[in-house]
Amino acid sequence: MKQRSTTPVSIKPFAAKSVLVAAAVMMVLSVPMTLGDRVEARNYDAEISAIRSQVSELRDKQGKLSAKADSLEGAIRKIDNEIATIEAQIKLTQAQLDKLLAEIEDIERKIEQNALLSGEIINDMAIADDEPLFMQIATSDNLADVIDTFENQLSVQKELKRSTDESKRLKKQLEGKKAEVERALADLEGQRAQVASKRSEQKQLLDETRGEEAAYKKMVQQKNAEITELQRQQAAELARRAQNYGGGYTSLPGDGSRGGYPSKWANAPMNAYVDDWGMYTRQCVSYTAFKVQQAYGNMPYWGGIGNANQWDDNARRIGIPTGSTPKPGSVGIVNSGAYGHAAWVESVNADGTINISHFNVGWSGEYAYWANLNPSYFDTYIYFGEWR
Repeated sequence: MKQRSTTPVSIKPFAAKSVLVAAAVMMVLSVPMTLGDRVEARNYDAEISAIRSQVSELRDKQGKLSAKADSLEGAIRKIDNEIATIEAQIKLTQAQLDKLLAEIEDIERKIEQNALLSGEIINDMAIADDEPLFMQIATSDNLADVIDTFENQLSVQKELKRSTDESKRLKKQLEGKKAEVERALADLEGQRAQVASKRSEQKQLLDETRGEEAAYKKMVQQKNAEITELQRQQAAELARRAQNYGGGYTSLPGDGSRGGYPSKWANAPMNAYVDDWGMYTRQCVSYTAFKVQQAYGNMPYWGGIGNANQWDDNARRIGIPTGSTPKPGSVGIVNSGAYGHAAWVESVNADGTINISHFNVGWSGEYAYWANLNPSYFDTYIYFGEWR
C-alpha cells in the first residue's frame, strides 16, 4: 500500500486528507494460477492510473469549457445591457417623434382653420363688391360703419395671412426635426437588430460550449465508473489470490480489535491522518509500521519513500535483514503493482502456511485476518526483530 509523501510527522489531523484519497491508494498483486506458481496478474493499478490521467485531461478540458462558457455568459449580459440601453433610447426617440407629429397635426389644423376663415372673409368681401364702395357710402346712413367694416375685413384677412405664413414656417421646421428624429430612430433600430444578432451568435456559441462541457462531464463520470469497476475487479482478484494461496478471512480472536490498530486512526476516514511514521492511516504500511513499533519498539521513519514495494530496499539500506522464509513477527512484502502490499505475519503453522493480518486489502481501508496462506504469496519478508 502507498504511504504519504513528505509531510512531517507533526502534521495536524486531516491536513493531508484529500490528495491520496483521490489517488486511490492500492496495491496490485500477482495472481497465480496454482499454488506457488507466480504468474503476473492484470495490472489494475496501471489501468486505473491511465484512466485517472484521462480523467485529469477531461476535467482540464471541462474546466476550460466552463471558463469559456462563463465568459460568454458575461458577454451576453453586457450585450443585454447594451440592448436595454438602445431600447430605452428608442423609446425616448419614439416619444419625441410622437410629440413632433402631434405638433405638426395641430399646426395643420390651424392652417386649415385660417384658410376657412380667410375664405369666409373673402366671400363676404366679394358679396360686398357687387355694390361699389362709393355707392355703399352714398346709400349708407352711417359712413363710419361702412368704412370700419371694410377696414376690419382687410385687417383680419391680413392677420390670417400672417398667421398662416407663420404656421407654415413652423411646420417646415417641425418636419425637418421629424425627419432627423426618424433617421435617429431608424439608426437605433438598426443598432438593436445588429446587437440582437450578435447576442444570438453568442448564445448559440454558449449553448454549444455548455453542451461540450456537459459531454466532458459525462465522460468524466463514465471514466470514474470504469475506475470503480476496475477497483471492484481488483478486490475480487485479491480475494481469489488469497484462495489460490490457501488463505482466507477468519473470525479468529483479535479481529474485533483490528489487530490493536489505534481506534483514533481505525475509526477515522481513510487517509484522514498521517501516523507517527509518516504514513497515511488505514493503509497497509501504516498498520504494519504500527505492528513493528508495538512488537519491537522501533520502527524507522520512511516518510515519502515508504510505499510497500519500497520497504525491502529501505530495510536493506539500513541493515535490516530480509529473506524468503516467513517468521512470526516479520513483515511480508509484495513488490508487484504501483505500490505493492505489506502485511504482518502473525504466526507460522506446522504445515508451513502462515496467518497474517493487514489493512486496506481490496480498497476497503479495513482490517483483515487471513489464515493458512501459502508463504509464496509474498515476494520477501523483513525481519525487524533481528535488527540491532
